[in-house]
Amino acid sequence: MASLQVEKRFDAAAYVAWEETQSERHEYLAGDVFAMVGVRQAYNVASGNLYSRLRRELKGSPCRVFIESVKTHIEAADSFFYPDVLVTCDPRDRLTPNYVSHPVLVAEVLSESTAGFHRGGKFAAYRKLDSLQEYVLIDVAAQCIEVFRRDAGNHWVLYDYGPDDDVEFSSLGLRVPIEDLLEDTREDGTEQLVAAAERP
Repeated sequence: MASLQVEKRFDAAAYVAWEETQSERHEYLAGDVFAMVGVRQAYNVASGNLYSRLRRELKGSPCRVFIESVKTHIEAADSFFYPDVLVTCDPRDRLTPNYVSHPVLVAEVLSESTAGFHRGGKFAAYRKLDSLQEYVLIDVAAQCIEVFRRDAGNHWVLYDYGPDDDVEFSSLGLRVPIEDLLEDTREDGTEQLVAAAERP
């Protein structure tokens, strides 16, 4: 999701209190506040596809899945972000109703305006979360998914997934066909045209 800088500066505690009074969402990075702006339909569909699949697969487990409107607190980076989808399996996160601090998986849907920040500064901040095992980037335009996975040596390894692949979320013990996660996200309308042509 894209963002615009707001002419306000806070410390983290003041930001959390202020954000609770706002009708729109804002991210926080070391004192700077950024208003979240709308996204294209396809990006929202991609977030929903991932959320609904993970929610279904993790039902009955200790893990909770959130979409878009729950903040992640990264204390080591003095940041609060709103990831498109996040998963936490840590009971400590049930004690902080305004945010999550121990996600195991974070996913972001890329746009032209946000791709650089998601791959750079935001990923650098997320890597400071000891709990985080996988960082997922969904590229709707390219119809692919990248998963950065933390290995046993604390290095982040990139796994690329394209057409016909099953996307592995090893932190959750799941594999999901990429076609399920990218369903109905082609912006040229080809999926709908093919479906219509196949109907009797």
